[in-house]
Amino acid sequence: MSGYYDSNDLPKFGEIGEEAPELAKKFFDYYGSVFAEGELTEREKALIGLGVALAVQCPYCIDAMTQGCLEKGSNTAEMTEAAHVVTAIRGGASLVHGLQMKNVAKKISI
Repeated sequence: MSGYYDSNDLPKFGEIGEEAPELAKKFFDYYGSVFAEGELTEREKALIGLGVALAVQCPYCIDAMTQGCLEKGSNTAEMTEAAHVVTAIRGGASLVHGLQMKNVAKKISI
């Protein structure tokens, strides 16, 4: 095995419930409900899901959400823009935490 991630595992995801079928059913029912059409379209939800998958860097989620985005009508330009939104938010979060660094430095440098 060349690495931890194996793309062949994604289609087997449902097997995770073999030892806890009631819990798995609850999760998969919830998951399906979350991604169903609501105030947001399924396409919008898939793009949000892709952004989160990229942010948490889950290769399985990235694969699944990329496929979902394409199935719901998104294109690579839209998905790439979503990746840039993730990058801006993650970068901004790092920068704003720089204020904490400045506060600590100010206290220590009295």
